[in-house]
Amino acid sequence: MLPQDFTKRMEIMLGEEYEAFRISYEHERYQALRINVLKGDTGRFRQHFSHICLEAGQKEEGPVPVPWCSTGLYYPSEIRMGKHPYHEAGVYYIQEPSAMAPAEYLEAEPGERVLDLCGAPGGKSTQIAASMQGRGVLVCNEIHPVRAKILSENIERMGVRNAIVTNESPAVLSRIFVNYFDKIMVDAPCSGEGMFRKNPEARQEWSVENVGLCAERQAEILEAAAGMLKPGGRMVYSTCTFSPEENEGSISRFLHRHEEFYIEEVPLYEGMEPGNPEWCTQPADHIERTIRLWPHKVRGEGHFLAVLRKRGSTPEESSGSRYGVEKGILLKDCRECMEFCETYLKELPEGIPVRFGDTINILPAGAPSLHRLKVLRAGLRLGTVMKKRLEPSHSLALALKPEDVVYSVDLPAEDRRIFDYINGQTFEQQGEKGWYLVSVDGYSLGFGKLAGGIMKNHYPKGLRKILR
Repeated sequence: MLPQDFTKRMEIMLGEEYEAFRISYEHERYQALRINVLKGDTGRFRQHFSHICLEAGQKEEGPVPVPWCSTGLYYPSEIRMGKHPYHEAGVYYIQEPSAMAPAEYLEAEPGERVLDLCGAPGGKSTQIAASMQGRGVLVCNEIHPVRAKILSENIERMGVRNAIVTNESPAVLSRIFVNYFDKIMVDAPCSGEGMFRKNPEARQEWSVENVGLCAERQAEILEAAAGMLKPGGRMVYSTCTFSPEENEGSISRFLHRHEEFYIEEVPLYEGMEPGNPEWCTQPADHIERTIRLWPHKVRGEGHFLAVLRKRGSTPEESSGSRYGVEKGILLKDCRECMEFCETYLKELPEGIPVRFGDTINILPAGAPSLHRLKVLRAGLRLGTVMKKRLEPSHSLALALKPEDVVYSVDLPAEDRRIFDYINGQTFEQQGEKGWYLVSVDGYSLGFGKLAGGIMKNHYPKGLRKILR
């Protein structure tokens, strides 16, 4: 049952279309995933995925693409894609199809400074990371500690090297970063009306009062984001709700306060519709350039987005982090790191080595100082110095490819040893003793250490599970 106050409002908004909208809630929601290009050759996965879909009875020839995301694919709901070794290897991210649109419109590029201000659980952050191809600085923030931890875990699983995961309020970040970012994603907390089909609990939590509270919170977040974006930069605002107060209304109120911003005109994909000025008491100029995704018109849930541009240009000296850039250490000064890298990696990792106690991380070049920031993940975690040697991290394993290392063992997805490995068990293997990158069909999964013909398991205990 949909909330009564919600249905009354939607009937007024949609008129003759309301019945089609209502009926959409009687249909099963669409399932989709996004291929992670950071893991290497996506062709192997596409072939394997096509076979899985056909076995599940999918009628279309080949995987069905998500129109607005080049790496997005629909899949039959009966397939348990979260229970496959490829999922643990970060080969794909299970993501609601409409939620893939905002990051595509952000158009993040390699080498840029990008902020995902409300990043959890990580779908948009990892999508942005894939667009950046490991180059540039990506700050992924989440104000709630538990959700920030989930965000950090997904950044790790997807093999992202250049992300800094922070647990701060937007207001704190805005005092540290002034005119700093080329692109900002604001996937704002909202009343979640677009998720009623996907998440029935959202229906129970909905109220007219909460819609108003969300709009107030969105205004605060947009204010913080405005000062962090470079003049000339792009910002994408998105919600998963239908409420005009949180969509066209939030954007209109923001633009009335900030004349330096305007709504960019961008192409719409089939089924998308422009925002409606009539749903605002004081619509901003070109509010019809905003975009709505309706569940009765696209293969996905409800979503809203606006692509904003900040006018002007900023001299480099007036753009940056309050505390400058991270200086780091010299990798050669950490004997254990150099010994591991020279023994097991074919190339030294690029970036700025930093040390936190016994842990060594590699930050992206040009990374801001982490001074006074609550940081959960600082770039790529190389490993931990233990007993005069480096214990490589799981993050490093997931960010590498078999061709990057000296020793590796590749197992097919159907091999029993892969399932045993993810469950924390050892397996027999011949070869030189030392650290091995364990991969599934060429996709890195974790580390193992070979000794005496036995591959000792170094898959993290907290991630071990039974997939079969």
